Amino acid sequence: MEQIDVRILDRDYRLAVPADEKARLLDAVRVVDEKMRAIRDAGRVAGVDRIAVMAALQLAHDLLGSQEAADSTPSAESTRRIRKMTEDLDAEIRRQESLF
Repeated sequence: MEQIDVRILDRDYRLAVPADEKARLLDAVRVVDEKMRAIRDAGRVAGVDRIAVMAALQLAHDLLGSQEAADSTPSAESTRRIRKMTEDLDAEIRRQESLF
């Protein structure tokens, strides 16, 4: 596992990632950062935790929609992974907020 530092919505995060998945994780960081910035810049949601939850929901909705279009039902594995990502995001937000 490699440790990498990333920045999402002006906050720094240290993540562990297998070397063969680093490029995909960096793409995910870029997508999440872009989504969170778009939500923040729209001005309808305040607070990083709410922005993160809205971004997670929008991304999960998009993912599930594209999967449903591909095979008409999301797989249990995809649903589990989305749920895990949401839980991880929530935990990291709570940890980051305790620093301020």
